[in-house]
Amino acid sequence: MKYESQKIAYIYFAAALALFAIQVLGGLLAGWVYVAPNTLSELLPFNTIRMLHTNSLIVWLLLGFFGAAYFLLPEESEREIHSPMLAYLQLAILVLGTLAVVVTYVFNLFEGNWLLGKEGREFLEQPKWVKAGIVVAALIFLYNVTMTVLQGRKTAITNILLLGLWGLALLFLFSFYNPSNLSLDKQYWWYVVHLWVEGVWELIMASILAYLMLKLTGVDREVVEKWLYVIVAAALFSGILGTGHHYYWIGTPGYWQWIGSIFSSLEVIPFFAMMAFAFVMVWKGRRDHPNKAALLWSLGCATLAFFGAGVWGFLHTLHGVNFYTHGTQITAAHGHLAFFGAYVSLNLAIITYAMPILLGRDPYNQVLNMASFWLMASGMTFMTFVLTFAGTVQTHLQRVMGMDFMSVQDEISIFFWMRFGAGAVFVVGAFLFIYAVFVPMREVIDPYDPAANDVPAE
Repeated sequence: MKYESQKIAYIYFAAALALFAIQVLGGLLAGWVYVAPNTLSELLPFNTIRMLHTNSLIVWLLLGFFGAAYFLLPEESEREIHSPMLAYLQLAILVLGTLAVVVTYVFNLFEGNWLLGKEGREFLEQPKWVKAGIVVAALIFLYNVTMTVLQGRKTAITNILLLGLWGLALLFLFSFYNPSNLSLDKQYWWYVVHLWVEGVWELIMASILAYLMLKLTGVDREVVEKWLYVIVAAALFSGILGTGHHYYWIGTPGYWQWIGSIFSSLEVIPFFAMMAFAFVMVWKGRRDHPNKAALLWSLGCATLAFFGAGVWGFLHTLHGVNFYTHGTQITAAHGHLAFFGAYVSLNLAIITYAMPILLGRDPYNQVLNMASFWLMASGMTFMTFVLTFAGTVQTHLQRVMGMDFMSVQDEISIFFWMRFGAGAVFVVGAFLFIYAVFVPMREVIDPYDPAANDVPAE
């Protein structure tokens, strides 16, 4: 490891994977509640389980992004992180806020209190004081990484990563604005949720993926940067006005149906470009990098993001189709594969690449790591197809035939059983990944190696 401050990334990755474990277990429990609805209904209601599942997803992905930034910025900027102490302080604030949120959700503390109680906005349920803590942590982070870049070498990767991280922090400020008008609330709510995952997060994804391709394939930096600028331009062009596909049915003017349909259809382009970029870099690469698992995760990230965010997003983004499908299990299918492909796989790719370097070892447990990829990818793919079929049946019975919601749930219960099975496979893959990353490979002594039989003198 060339720079001492890269070690900051280790504790961020460890915290991220701990939350990843909680997130997937919460998802498995939520999947079980779909087939056995009264499970823990008094102790831990479904809405609380879902809050923990979705919020832990967001937080662990952010921790992974922060860790990735602290790992790659010293190499790209050719200098140490500006202040390691601030980086650890930032992590302490985020961990404290996360624990406070979990306790608030589980025990439903301070209900109705504007400052201490949770808010009733999906993904943004955090109490106001926790949101303020997140802003403080974000300001510390932005100061730290910006000073690092300004005082060192500037590259396309660092510039775009900073643009994405600044955008992430600034857009979060809209979470403080909670107007009483529900249509207005939803309009600003999507400024955070959509412009994160289909806007600035794509910039972060593209820059980290570009860094991985640079390290794993040995392709010239100029080639990587040209691709990177094209991908980022396409992401911003389509993603900002693509927000309109969330405005179809919330009381906004009708022209949003056309703006949303046209621009969100174009959102397929940056994800296709990322997939093409990853495979072309590997094809052109002249480096046989020993970390095959990191390369597998990088290619898997680009491919699954294209299908989850691009193809499955396009399936129901046109307003004529979305009129029938919004809010069904088709939305869940798209959301699960998109998040896993674009952001979960990206974090697992950079962790797979960075951990052997941080621990001062050669890439280890690669077979187990790659097995975890195939378990998680196959489990999530099967889950996506199952939910797609469930959503198609649900759309027809509920939105076309007019059956009531609960009767339709009974009709599609078989799909929920299959979804739970797919989730169980995914959880096995997730814990196998954590084991492969943290537990070192045992040294194998070759009995035919003369050096192995040398006994040191007393």
